[in-house]
Parts: sequence; structure tokens; C-alpha cells
Amino acid sequence: MINQYETVFIMTPVLSDEQMKETVKKFRDLLEKHGAEIVHESHWGLKKLAYPIQKKTTGFYHLIEFKAEGPVINTLEVNFRRDERIIRFLTVKLDRHAVAYNEKKRALGKDVVPPSAIVIDAVPDIKVDDLLPGDEMDEDL
Repeated sequence: MINQYETVFIMTPVLSDEQMKETVKKFRDLLEKHGAEIVHESHWGLKKLAYPIQKKTTGFYHLIEFKAEGPVINTLEVNFRRDERIIRFLTVKLDRHAVAYNEKKRALGKDVVPPSAIVIDAVPDIKVDDLLPGDEMDEDL
């Protein structure tokens, strides 16, 4: 059965631009060779890591969304593990809601935003001392 997946992988920051593109092409070609259909691809660029991985604090992030048979995932992840340029990866199967969300974002002309780039609107800090007698804090804040 064909399912829809997305994989995000982090490449080591010491790669040149050409080496980075070559690495991405390697995995894109691997997916296509095994019958996967690339639905969407997004390069997130150099990002700071939440914690050091292999003594590195930054990495090049890349996302590939694709449709494939289940066994293709095993092949892809084995190749991720064998490639020293990849410092971390995550592949997830998308449910129908995630697929619809991604399609909607692309239809609006927006790229699917990486979770690290999401900005939550700031809610003003309200101190208990700022409340007037009889006022109560809003439960929704």
C-alpha cells in the first residue's frame, strides 16, 4: 500500500553548498529509484540545533515529502545511517489530516513552515499585583 511520508534530515554544517546539494540529490534519487513519488521538497537552510550532535551546534535542514511503499522507508533510513554527512533524520507517516494541511499550505503559496520557525503571538504578562480588586484572570490566557 502506498502511504505518504515526510522525512527531515540534518546535514553536517561543514559541507560546501555543492556537497550539500549532492547529498540531497543522492537521497532524492534513491527515493525515485525505489518507486517513490516526490510530492514536495523544502530546504530550510542552516539552523541552530537544540543541543549539540556530534559536537556540532548547527546543521543544514532539508525536508522531503513523498509517496512510497513501506519497505522504501527501511532502505532510506539505512542509507541515512551509513552516510557520514547526515547527523540526524526523522521520517514520519502522514495521516490524512497532515496531508490535507500540507496541501492547503502549498495551495496558499506558503511553504510548509518548520516547527522551529513558528512564532507564537506574545500575550502580555499580567501580574497578580496589576489586577484590581474583584478582577479575575482570564482562564484562556
